Amino acid sequence: MPPVLGDPTRNSIPIIPTSRAGLRRTLDALPAEARAYANAMGFDGAPGAHLVTPNGKGAGVAVLFGVAEPGAAYVDPMAFGRLATVLPRGRYRIAEDCDAPAHAELAFLLSAYKFARYRKAKPTEVVLEASRGPKRSRIESIAAAVALGRDLINTPANDLGPDALEQEATALAREHGARVKAVRGEQLLKDGFPLIHAVGKGAAEAPRLLDINWGPRKGGPKITLVGKGVCFDTGGLDLKPGASMLLMKKDMGGAATALAAAAMIMRAKLPVRLRVILPIVENSVSAKSFRPGDVYQSRAGLSVEIGNTDAEGRLILADALALADEDEPDLLVDFATLTGAARVALGPDLPAFFTGDEKIAGEISTAAAAAADPAWRLPLWAPYDALLDSKTADLNNVSSGPFAGAIVAALFLKRFVRKTGAWAHFDVYNWNGSAKPGRPEGGDIQAARLVFELVERRLAEAER
Repeated sequence: MPPVLGDPTRNSIPIIPTSRAGLRRTLDALPAEARAYANAMGFDGAPGAHLVTPNGKGAGVAVLFGVAEPGAAYVDPMAFGRLATVLPRGRYRIAEDCDAPAHAELAFLLSAYKFARYRKAKPTEVVLEASRGPKRSRIESIAAAVALGRDLINTPANDLGPDALEQEATALAREHGARVKAVRGEQLLKDGFPLIHAVGKGAAEAPRLLDINWGPRKGGPKITLVGKGVCFDTGGLDLKPGASMLLMKKDMGGAATALAAAAMIMRAKLPVRLRVILPIVENSVSAKSFRPGDVYQSRAGLSVEIGNTDAEGRLILADALALADEDEPDLLVDFATLTGAARVALGPDLPAFFTGDEKIAGEISTAAAAAADPAWRLPLWAPYDALLDSKTADLNNVSSGPFAGAIVAALFLKRFVRKTGAWAHFDVYNWNGSAKPGRPEGGDIQAARLVFELVERRLAEAER
């Protein structure tokens, strides 16, 4: 069960955010014993610092929590989440007469997440209370969707291969009354998905494409989400070194992100026609594996030479994006744990995004800030398109040089989006090497909250 907020009670302990500048005023409002304790402990209101102040009998009466000064160069929007992991057992609430951080409750729930499939987690002993209502429901829905995605990424490939990922996606779709179509194995060739088939044909479990549709068949904007679902990536015949395989259970993180964003949209009952397309494979080594130098046709009619079998994600996305593009949605977004180059450029915390639509680029940046779900735009630099040239096919799946890997991968995908103007590609990492507020160690979901915010804002704008 994902963490949830608690209903208000009489005896919960108030959490009082305070900055260094406002600390004196905060302390003056406390009972004498609590004020004396805070002074004795040297609490200074530094950002992220906390102190549980007791009464004369030793029971906690308030939690002081340091926040950044107004106008600070950087304010961590998830900082409040730290309290979920450091407070002693008890029930807490944000004090009514203070300015709570904008994302306090969500940060708390995101920090409280635990992956408990294989090892029993300790019961939740720290509860943050909040009044029931639309705001609380939205926060809990977002946290539950992120928890779903994190669970999928954290589950190893022996328990989350293509069959299991299809089952998880289908269960979410059925929960919300969505329609599901699956194309598996050799049927992929008959139905026009040769690249998905090529990448997954060497695995024990058949490759497949899931096509999920939710909402009215007519009316409302068409929103299509595409997610890379490589359940494990060995690199194929261009085999990865062992150390590079250790986190490859997370190579289906794009599919997990698309499902998380879809869950937010469906649970909010947004008036859209939602489509989720998931190409799902395992990139394995066998006698049937696709090879460097092979040439395959794509759904879009372009022939693709395989320069490297470890660049498989863009191949399965190519067929999926071509399918999505045929419908000319009002917004097309794809998510993929695609390139190490994006991590070199921006690090693990900041996903790269690409789009040729300036309006969408601005909307994404605005939504990212509003949702505290950061992303940074990288360019679709047209001159680099020539790096995909092939002497035997319409294009190669990798660059002829070592530079600009994330941009070249995005340019490859762009070849398969011909009709849809409002397209954005997110190159995500979806993993936390160490715990931070709002981001526990392990699998994570990047850009889903951003896209949910983006869709909500577009709907609101259309109503004006």
